[in-house]
Amino acid sequence: MKKIFIIIFFTPLFVLSQQTKEVLFLGNSYTYVNDLPNMVKQIALSFGDTLNYDQNTPGGATLQMHTTNSQTLSKISLKEWDNVVIQCQSQEPSFSPSQVSNDVFPYAQILIDSIESNFLCTEPMFFMTWGRKYGDQQNCQFYPPICTYNGMQQRLRQSYLQMSFNHNASCAPVGMAWKESIEQDSTLNLYSSDNSHPSLEGSYLSACTFYASIFKNSPIGTTYIPNGMDTATAFFLQNIASNRVLDSLSTWNIFNADFTYHQTFNSVVSFTNLSSNYESLLWDFGDGQTSTDENPQNAYLNSGDYDVTLYAYTNNSCLVDSFTISINVFINLSVEEQKNNRNLINITDLLGRKTQFKKNSLLLYLFDNGEVEKKIITE
Repeated sequence: MKKIFIIIFFTPLFVLSQQTKEVLFLGNSYTYVNDLPNMVKQIALSFGDTLNYDQNTPGGATLQMHTTNSQTLSKISLKEWDNVVIQCQSQEPSFSPSQVSNDVFPYAQILIDSIESNFLCTEPMFFMTWGRKYGDQQNCQFYPPICTYNGMQQRLRQSYLQMSFNHNASCAPVGMAWKESIEQDSTLNLYSSDNSHPSLEGSYLSACTFYASIFKNSPIGTTYIPNGMDTATAFFLQNIASNRVLDSLSTWNIFNADFTYHQTFNSVVSFTNLSSNYESLLWDFGDGQTSTDENPQNAYLNSGDYDVTLYAYTNNSCLVDSFTISINVFINLSVEEQKNNRNLINITDLLGRKTQFKKNSLLLYLFDNGEVEKKIITE
């Protein structure tokens, strides 16, 4: 049996085109202090992106309050939003699981229903907040795990991620970006004097995290630095936000298309889906073949350049994201095949139907000189 050897070079295609996002922020003082939404807007503008936003952020507002707030409901129905950011009251999601299930989760569901009834393609995004500097001393006696910063942050992480995955929503991991910043440099104070609300640095880190979560681009290198903040601090916070979000999009259930590959010693390439928060997939292998499989394989017939694109769909297929890798395929024929001066033109099953490669199945290899070979690929 003659062998075909293949050399494949893969180059990811990162196309950072300008984006415009329509975003509604629903929350409370953690959002409006230092004008967090405008900070996100300024970061976006520095990269040529546009953030058009509105907000309803009354102090101390809970999700329950937002479900009956006339301004909240009016703003939800105002336009077809790309994202609606949902921020709970700062303490509630850190309470015991049973209390959160009763006092938080039902109202998250009501808000999600309102958002989707207005526009099904809107992607809700939960704003994971941060633990208080010294924990929740006010409620510590009732639920000891939140007596410390780390304990409170852990409960916030659990609750926000549970809401995100339960509702097919994404999560902006602001609280976890804060945690990483505190661990790397505890001298940089992210808190205001009340040890709860954000300082200028805390809001800037939050804004960088939101930019990375909404636009799925790194905030590193933004020219927007608030007055009163030095460049070194800004760069440090940009890096924290970028690493925390973009290194683990699937952890935060952020809708994203991504994949990797495994090349074999024949003409077959295996692809592994790494996408997150999607409902369906479509692969375009760049050679006229497509697939909707989770982790497909494709056999390339000829040398050449191929752009392999994975399309991920969510929200009843009205949202789509894509990721492309450019593949340069060079098929090195054996000496015997070169003497035969033949080229592979098709691969079919036993009934002559053009088929996708399937491991351990009997395939017919058709050549341009009329020859046909039966092969079973086991690798």
